[in-house]
Amino acid sequence: MKGIVLAGGRGTRLYPSTKAVSKQLLTIYDKPLIYYPLSTLMLAGIKEVLIISTAEDTPCFQRLLGDGTQLGMEISYAVQDVPRGLADAFLIGEDFIGKENVCLVLGDNFFYGTDITLILNKAVHRTDGATIFGCLVKNPQDFGVLELDERGTVLSIEEKPQNPKSNYVVPGLYFYDNHVVEIAKSVTPSARGELEITSINNAYLALGKLHVELFGRGITWLDTGSPSSLLKAATFVETVQVNTGYYIACLEEIAWRRGFISKEAMITLGESLKMTEYGQYLLSYRGAHTYD
Repeated sequence: MKGIVLAGGRGTRLYPSTKAVSKQLLTIYDKPLIYYPLSTLMLAGIKEVLIISTAEDTPCFQRLLGDGTQLGMEISYAVQDVPRGLADAFLIGEDFIGKENVCLVLGDNFFYGTDITLILNKAVHRTDGATIFGCLVKNPQDFGVLELDERGTVLSIEEKPQNPKSNYVVPGLYFYDNHVVEIAKSVTPSARGELEITSINNAYLALGKLHVELFGRGITWLDTGSPSSLLKAATFVETVQVNTGYYIACLEEIAWRRGFISKEAMITLGESLKMTEYGQYLLSYRGAHTYD
């Protein structure tokens, strides 16, 4: 399976902070925002990733992440000239996807929880159809809303409805089989002129091939598209890291634990950051025994 991080857009809700820099390069506590969605793909065992961004911001991501070799990954880049909607990622990434299945994660979303890896692995191993997720929120009208029956089966999905049929919404993480590219080609622009991801999900629903995994209390989803949500995310990360001693979205550590790189390679990467707490965290594994 391959992965796509959609890190385009203008980030207008965060102006003036994003007038000169992509919002996915803003800091969430101690690391760039893009580390968080990228870590989700890595936790799913995905090593080949395409980052889609603007022409202006793509060189910045390249300087930050390179070609992924240092993480045992293959990271490539593509440009989205104008924001045409989330489904456009599959048109831009058609050659990258090739004949494989694909996971799309939005560049301003991040997920955390003790069961997240189990849920991701379940989605990865479902090779036919699409897997989306459901998360309870207080403001469903701002998202794609799920209508579910008593068994948790999806009955409908509505994009930002005025009268939501439930408080379950679809976060920015989607797993699709290879048919998603052809489905994306058939999607017509919505009233707001975008290729909506909901149109793709509804196409799979019509085929009877849309699966949903509902997040329980043990999983946190944060959409960091506003100043207040950025602050909440940073506070959340600080609290978890200080209280547990474990870092969230530490790419080097995840690469080691997932077997992408050796422990020695991780320590070497930590050496280049040893003047920071982040680097010291990586170096703390030197000579240490781990049981988790």
